[in-house]
Amino acid sequence: MRRLRVACVGTGFIAGKHLQALSQMGDVEIVAVADTQPERAEEVATRYGARPHTDGATLLATEELDAVWLCVPPFAHGALEAAAIARGLPFFVEKPLALDLPTAQGIADQLAGTGLTTAVGYHWRHLDVVERAVELLAGRPAQLVTGYWWDKTPRVPWWPRRAYSGGQVIEQTTHLFDLARHLAGDVDTVTAAERAAADGAEDVPTAASSLLRFASGAVGSVSSARVLAGRHRVALHVVADGLVLEVSERGLTDHELLVGTERGTEVLRSEQDPIAAEDREFVDVLLGRTARTRVPYEEALRSHALACAADRSAREGTRVHLGEGGRR
Repeated sequence: MRRLRVACVGTGFIAGKHLQALSQMGDVEIVAVADTQPERAEEVATRYGARPHTDGATLLATEELDAVWLCVPPFAHGALEAAAIARGLPFFVEKPLALDLPTAQGIADQLAGTGLTTAVGYHWRHLDVVERAVELLAGRPAQLVTGYWWDKTPRVPWWPRRAYSGGQVIEQTTHLFDLARHLAGDVDTVTAAERAAADGAEDVPTAASSLLRFASGAVGSVSSARVLAGRHRVALHVVADGLVLEVSERGLTDHELLVGTERGTEVLRSEQDPIAAEDREFVDVLLGRTARTRVPYEEALRSHALACAADRSAREGTRVHLGEGGRR
């Protein structure tokens, strides 16, 4: 049996989840990892029998690979994807696609016409409860969409600075924007506001809220806050004729779908590992077992554009119109 030779740039929390999933696949061999912290690169490489590198560019230039996972902070996107494209190397990239829209659009432009297989880590789309929500909304379009990401500030030094993370809306709440698009379609306009951080050392807003008008005519809102002691609520409600749905996440393997109808309320629990599911799909596409990935780069770009539009609207105090296909 052929084994895919893969590598991962980044060894942080989410990279660790991908590496753990890949290490359980008999048709995958992890041959290299990269991290700017040499001791961490060495530790993770030893764990998976791989070669360590201290920067992703060197890994991409020297390793013979079938695919690469790019699990780096928002500020590190751009050159890595360009290097993978130049080598004709399929890549899986974690969200957000970049700090801003121009960087991500530039990557999409480089990808155009290459035929390269790509996938992006909007992992909620791989959940059985989300698939059930899509089924329930068939023929009964969304009227109202309301999302919440109320949480703590992540304990990584780059996150509270907009120049490194892009902010909570782009780095975290993008999952809700993606799910809203998946369940209710593209968005035409965004009007947003934000609460500035009081601490001059941290400029990521402490709270933000967006008002959305969808191309279908549905309306919605998505709010974010990062001032709590821990995760309080990460969820998306969708209201349709005679139906209310709530998709919520308590942890990466703890999701729930609440279904409300005239017959009462039903709660569907999922303990799937959506990270492992999206990795398995990407590998299966590369091996010719599956036709395509659910969230290729071009599709993810539309969700990233929506998150960037919400961020821009809040910063500039203007309504942002998204163009055809959900992009400005």
